[in-house]
Amino acid sequence: MSGVREEEAVPVRSGPGGLIPAQPGPGAGESARKEEPAVDTEGAEPLGSGSGAGTDGVDSVIAGAGPVARPGERATVRLRDGDPEEAPRYAPEWLQLREGADAAARARELLDPLRIRLANLPGRAGGHVVHDLGCGTGSMGRWLAPRLDGAQHWVLHDRDPYLLHFAAVASPRSAADGSRVTVETRRGDVARLTPDALAGASLVTASALLDVLTREQIETLADACTGAGCAALLTLSVAGRVELTPGDPLDAEIAEAFNAHQRRSGLLGPDAVTMACEAFAERGATVRLHPSPWRLGAEEAALTEQWLRGWVGAAVEQRPELRDRAERYLHDRLAACAAGTLRVTVHHSDLLALPRPTDGAA
Repeated sequence: MSGVREEEAVPVRSGPGGLIPAQPGPGAGESARKEEPAVDTEGAEPLGSGSGAGTDGVDSVIAGAGPVARPGERATVRLRDGDPEEAPRYAPEWLQLREGADAAARARELLDPLRIRLANLPGRAGGHVVHDLGCGTGSMGRWLAPRLDGAQHWVLHDRDPYLLHFAAVASPRSAADGSRVTVETRRGDVARLTPDALAGASLVTASALLDVLTREQIETLADACTGAGCAALLTLSVAGRVELTPGDPLDAEIAEAFNAHQRRSGLLGPDAVTMACEAFAERGATVRLHPSPWRLGAEEAALTEQWLRGWVGAAVEQRPELRDRAERYLHDRLAACAAGTLRVTVHHSDLLALPRPTDGAA
């Protein structure tokens, strides 16, 4: 692939008539700024991506979304009952559970080239503008904003206003150098993202998004970013490879069925990062790729348990003939997880695309 290398408290509105007190993100130190982030969470034109993009229905397994429902339970719910077009959302409990593993996995090696790019952009009074697509509960902003210098304004996009609420109230207050971080939210869909929507943007980010997109949606994303001349940091895309220790003869078969599940309905699943690299490179961007695996041991047992349920559940949904063997397999794996003897590496890739800047870039 050409150009690719491996490697103050103020009330805020939460909708018509609603108020949410702004809060710091998790882990904010006592030395953090006293000012709260300015947050505007009113509806806007559809721009961003839903955390549940590409899912089939509320009763189906959402691969990697976890936790998988036990009998009589639902891991995802519909925001408005009776609306067949409303996509299921990811459970915020699952997003909270995986946040630590995501933070540990993201490729810090891509931050220096990103910082250089942002430092060389023309100065702007409001600082850098960052669009976070499919933001979920806002974990990407909590991880990245405190690692970048300069004032930042984050625009959080998601299809689910419930998750946008979480993201807004838990957004970080300050950047690495103490500059202020502010945030607004927009509800919408990634398929409508355009260069005009990103006018003035410095950076587009997303986490665990690419693999739930289609080829056309990735091309739309690449068109929007390169057309606006803004960098893109797209993290934690599944790579289609999982390693479990100790091994089991059924590991490979479950992994193969899971990968097939991720490719259903035209979604790219583990092929997404390759497609994204090609799409950005074909549009003249310099692309860097770096591994970002989850490494799960005894201390991550709660996450490993829920990931296992989702992984095996998706495989069985894809290949029902696996059910009996998969039930025994899952029982044994969960027992090993509870005993602290199971180690799991879930491979992901992080991508940094640096398009040619345009006059509209921040």
